[in-house]
Amino acid sequence: MLARRDFFDPFVELQREIDKLFEDFLAPSRRDYAFTPRVDAYETDKELMIEVELPGMKKEDVKITIEDGVLTIKGERKFNREDKNRNYKIIERVEGKFERSFTLPEYVDIEKIKAKFDDGILKIEIPKKEEKARKVIDIKVE
Repeated sequence: MLARRDFFDPFVELQREIDKLFEDFLAPSRRDYAFTPRVDAYETDKELMIEVELPGMKKEDVKITIEDGVLTIKGERKFNREDKNRNYKIIERVEGKFERSFTLPEYVDIEKIKAKFDDGILKIEIPKKEEKARKVIDIKVE
């Protein structure tokens, strides 16, 4: 018997491929970018978290902006490959510019967003707005 996770694996992979096709189709300007960093995004009771995989980069290489409810992460990864004494046989590490954007929900507090860079992972903490207690209004019968 297949485990539930095993059953859905092909569908998850298909969804990734479809997302990639639409991403390429709907955002042709993104072709100017060399790579797309891997992202994990999740939600807790108190915040949204975005974790971006940026190995070999420093915080100075990355810029985070928010405009019209959209959080954008831009950067550029560079390697020093100009040494003429190196006879490269394989070059797999991608360098160049990247950009990722995320539409933020209205229930987050953009004034309190924090970001930290640790071991090649950019972690962005987006706290939720504090919920105000709801006032219940009594209805009088006349």
